[in-house]
Amino acid sequence: MQARTIHAAVVQAGSIPFDTAATLDKAIGLVARCAERAVELAVFPEAFIGGYPKGITFGSVVGARRPEGREWFARYAASAVAVPGPETEALGKACAHARLHLVIGVIERDGGTLYCTALFFGADGALLGQHRKLMPTASERLIWGYGDGSTLPVFDTPHGRLGAVICWENYMPMLRMAMYAKNVQLYCAPTADDRDTWLPSMQMVALEGRCFVLSSCQYVTRGAYPADYPCELSNDPAFVLMRGGSCIVAPMGRVLVAPHFDGETILEAELDPQDISRGKYDFDVAGHYARPDVFRLSVNEAAQPPVAFGGRDVD
Repeated sequence: MQARTIHAAVVQAGSIPFDTAATLDKAIGLVARCAERAVELAVFPEAFIGGYPKGITFGSVVGARRPEGREWFARYAASAVAVPGPETEALGKACAHARLHLVIGVIERDGGTLYCTALFFGADGALLGQHRKLMPTASERLIWGYGDGSTLPVFDTPHGRLGAVICWENYMPMLRMAMYAKNVQLYCAPTADDRDTWLPSMQMVALEGRCFVLSSCQYVTRGAYPADYPCELSNDPAFVLMRGGSCIVAPMGRVLVAPHFDGETILEAELDPQDISRGKYDFDVAGHYARPDVFRLSVNEAAQPPVAFGGRDVD
């Protein structure tokens, strides 16, 4: 990790659900605003492009799926993006123009399955890679597939080792340990969790991993969704479906940027890389504070395709 400070930002904004083109334009505009502020690393919320379908049931009850729910799923799937694809190309160009690294949540379409994915872009515009959410939470399991260990990257960047863990994956101790073992330094946590308990959770991660934690959540109202969207929570356009709560935490748990709950914003902080060494002086959970003679974690990073095609040897 570099010696000088890093100017980082968490972007708290709402997507435009079921309108991928408009959301992409909004994302590109926000990247440009970050560039105006000399941001070097920007983190966007979970499911920013493709949308987080809060409050909808997709017509599902135990033992049955209603036809109207299938129609809404088809609309939702149409909002998802291919990786790589035209949307990732456009985001890469925006990053290259802005000269910043980007972590952004998307809904990825691969075949007939959707994944909640975090994408990583370099300051040269390159798509560095992706992380697919390993464990969709509760009703998310109806609409998103499960990632596997092949997308658990931590990237070397000029700003430090960069990785991402999405929303309630952050409550999976073994996943966190795998990231710590990869020496993650810039731990990004795109989320849809806007509860008061999220900040102390992020402080715990920062303390445990002795890393910077950058968490971004959407601020979005019911009015951002289509008028006919069957939201079970409210049909008042002013009703806040996600209230934000984005934050940045230093390696010893100090809150650099407190949660913001009053609308869309870009929250910025200067990150001092030496804070990581200061923190690991007395606690390195995957190093001198580990007890591999007692505890050991095995991580399967192989892709797990349901069908494996292979050629036949010919004599």
